[in-house]
Amino acid sequence: MDQITSILSQVDARTSHIGILGQFEQQSGLPRSYAVIAAIGVYFVLIFLNVGGIGQLLSNIAGFVVPGYYSLVALDTPGTDDDTKLLTYWVVFAFLNVIEFWSKAILYWIPFYWLFKTVFLLYIGIPAFGGAVSVYNSIIKPISDQVISGGGNIAHDIDDLATGVSTGVNF
Repeated sequence: MDQITSILSQVDARTSHIGILGQFEQQSGLPRSYAVIAAIGVYFVLIFLNVGGIGQLLSNIAGFVVPGYYSLVALDTPGTDDDTKLLTYWVVFAFLNVIEFWSKAILYWIPFYWLFKTVFLLYIGIPAFGGAVSVYNSIIKPISDQVISGGGNIAHDIDDLATGVSTGVNF
């Protein structure tokens, strides 16, 4: 119980500069953290209900905004550890979006897909969890190692193809 109280007071302290939460606190007599928890709850309920396809939009916002914020913060830090973690996130996010694009008809039939996707995106998107690194190391890295090492020099082949196309175009 003390941990929950500590977390709620941290939320109150970190949101002290947000005016609408101050109004909520004055008018209701409840701490700011309750409004934050309620907003997060409503967000997840909207994803769960997926009325009018809003679950997909809210899921993608969670997958873009949270890690986007961390990426902007990481750009201003002197070290590279957070940069590597967030670059890994964006690789996993792109991989997931490509897979999702090609399997959207199947995924539509999975109950609560957008809710699961949102939780998964938050797991891989918040660097403290380390989810992106573990997904990358267990799924994407073995595939990319096979493609990069087993497929010859793909970058050279693509470069040759692009050169051939560009030299064949006359203006």
